[in-house]
Amino acid sequence: MRVLVVEDHAKLALAIAALLRREGIAADVCFDGTDALEKASVNRYDVIVLDRDLPGVHGDDVCRQLAVGGGSSGVLMLTASATVEDRVEGLGLGADDYLPKPFNIAELTARIRALARRTRPALPPVLTRGDLRLDPARREAARAGRSLPLSPKEFGVLEVLLAADGAVVSAEELLERVWDEAADPFTNTVKMTLSRLRAKLGDPPVITTVAQAGYRIKAS
Repeated sequence: MRVLVVEDHAKLALAIAALLRREGIAADVCFDGTDALEKASVNRYDVIVLDRDLPGVHGDDVCRQLAVGGGSSGVLMLTASATVEDRVEGLGLGADDYLPKPFNIAELTARIRALARRTRPALPPVLTRGDLRLDPARREAARAGRSLPLSPKEFGVLEVLLAADGAVVSAEELLERVWDEAADPFTNTVKMTLSRLRAKLGDPPVITTVAQAGYRIKAS
């Protein structure tokens, strides 16, 4: 999952992003509405966490433009105001969810995950293929009943491959979906992560490389 955090208080924005990354969520950060619209136009985000009171382009206008643009990103609006009127207004602008400040990071993370599930194509709550089982909500993965000690990136790669249901997923798409903007697109980070993931999954191999195309999970 990839999230964009838009918050003009840099310390808060960076803290939110750091906490989301600990939960295995790739997080990009920007501090004004203009940059938010630019990032949203070139990257595919599952969720955009949007502060309402932004410099440059106001958060309300960012929300309107995102809604008009018809993108697939869910918008979770943050605001210092907790009145019912403000919540109704925010949702009326096109936001999908609304969270007043101050907020609990666990609640924010839970709302992000719930919103991402609503904006994605319908998937079963637990992804399975053969003897592989992955539960995104519980952050648990297992093969043949054996728990897999996966890193956040390994978990993310496996989740994307399982969700593809046997379709080929390119290295570029894995990089876009699992890593944030700090990742260097010219490194072999995807290849290295896949190598570690394959080792943890064990034999017989379940991830195959499709020459000049990408990777996929073998059929059951």
